[in-house]
Amino acid sequence: MDFGVVVPFNQHMGFELAVFDGGFSELHYTARPEHLNSFGVVHGGALMTLLDATLAAAARSVQKETGMVTIEMKTSFMRPAHGALVAKGHLIHRTATLGFTEATVYDAQGRACAHATGTFKFVRRLATVPKTASALQPIPTD
Repeated sequence: MDFGVVVPFNQHMGFELAVFDGGFSELHYTARPEHLNSFGVVHGGALMTLLDATLAAAARSVQKETGMVTIEMKTSFMRPAHGALVAKGHLIHRTATLGFTEATVYDAQGRACAHATGTFKFVRRLATVPKTASALQPIPTD
């Protein structure tokens, strides 16, 4: 399953999309050695990237052709993460221009490792864009 658009950073990280429908998302991820911190567990930045992708997928899952950008995100780390991870996201509420989401990363034993909430702005995706230009434009509010 894919994200409906090419997201090079998600590909680089090795995220695999398993659920992308009806306000829900699920991503699978096993960190590579370069994604670990000095304690040998998944780096917090990699977990935040996983959560951001999971939150965005949950928000986009109700209107897959729409683009979006992260407005804000709050993350709580609850336990070290290692091994095969599963991130599950949910669109809590949506307005015409914003999506409010939450997601949790679980380890192979089903224990919550990190949790995040996020707000996303829905934007119009342009058909073709030069590599140096932005592919997203704000959706008019009127």
